[in-house]
Amino acid sequence: MTAAEDRDGGGVRDAAGRAQAGVAAERVRGAAGRARGMVAWTISGISSRANWRRRRRTLELYAILAVQAGVAAALAWVVAHELLHHPSPVFAPTAAVGTIAAAIGRRARRTIELLIGVLAGLLAGDALIAVIGTGPWQIATVVTLSILLALSLSRGGQVVTQAGGTAVLIVTLAPLQRGLELPRIIDATIGGLVAVVVVALLPVNPMRLIQRAARPLFAVIQDQLHTAAEGMARGDADLVGRARDALAEVESEVQLLNDAVSGASEAVAVSPLRWHRRGEYERYERGATFLSLAVRGAQEMLRRAATALHDGEPIPSGLPAALHDLGDGLALIQLEAEGGRHTDRPEQLLLKGMDRAAEAYHEGVGFSGNVVVAQIRTVATDLLRALGHTEQEASDRIRKRFVRRVGADPAQQSAEPDRR
Repeated sequence: MTAAEDRDGGGVRDAAGRAQAGVAAERVRGAAGRARGMVAWTISGISSRANWRRRRRTLELYAILAVQAGVAAALAWVVAHELLHHPSPVFAPTAAVGTIAAAIGRRARRTIELLIGVLAGLLAGDALIAVIGTGPWQIATVVTLSILLALSLSRGGQVVTQAGGTAVLIVTLAPLQRGLELPRIIDATIGGLVAVVVVALLPVNPMRLIQRAARPLFAVIQDQLHTAAEGMARGDADLVGRARDALAEVESEVQLLNDAVSGASEAVAVSPLRWHRRGEYERYERGATFLSLAVRGAQEMLRRAATALHDGEPIPSGLPAALHDLGDGLALIQLEAEGGRHTDRPEQLLLKGMDRAAEAYHEGVGFSGNVVVAQIRTVATDLLRALGHTEQEASDRIRKRFVRRVGADPAQQSAEPDRR
């Protein structure tokens, strides 16, 4: 074989090798792409399941609204059509459904807003069509001015909806059918009143409503406190950061709880069937209020815990132990609230957590660690208030535990942020 042939053969082998390497690289990239796709699909599936769980909880909470709305719509139609002999009382069931579905716990206010909106639409519609007539640009003018008039009377969304709808009705149907004004007002009144009556006679179970709404919030707080505690014990800033981020995304759970408290408040206020539960409701309302405050304190606590780890600050073993105790105390608060029995075990766990935080404070923490200790105190104080203690009682109990462990009043040594 000549030198030229040898060089040619070597070039062919080199080219074949590069081609094979290219094919192998493509296969690797393809496999990597498929792996990324599988990961993305898995994450998407987990997210979808989480979203479905959240939608299911919302559906369970608001299912009673669907029943109330259906019953109210039927009764409003019967009253307007059968008793008052309105030939086509469309707006009676519409108003009933609008009042019930507008906002749980605010039906009385929504009924008033509904009537204000109807009156605003009627006044503006009648006054304007007498001057400018009817037509496309007249509809735009009447609706705009009706909504502005309604907003000057009330800022509720129901006012705007009813004002605009009534104005459109008056402008478009007035030339064809006279005398819409009085039946429209009567139908709206019937619908709103029937909705309130249905809520009174077919009320939600106030305690069950609050319990169902509180469960996901309790679960998230407990899980993330324990996760953050594990991260602090291991010195794993990323794990604490994930717990911090998860706890920062509980606004939907907090809103669900607030809606449930509003619905329960309405039930014990307007329904004779639930009046006997007012005292129990007040305890739940207080607990829900301070649980929401505890969430805010826990969010700040985990933010500063992650910062302390990132900055290399010392993390005494008492800090993660205190977070575990807070999580366990929350679990007991939930169990006893749902079981209807009350012991001092949740309080003892919370105070035990304060002992651990005081020991960590005495052992020595950094700047962010000081804030973590302060927020542990704040969260524990909120939870003691959720158990029924007054602000003074809760603060005194926490302070005494610190003084006993540290030997001095921590209020004179730490700069606990005042968020109250």
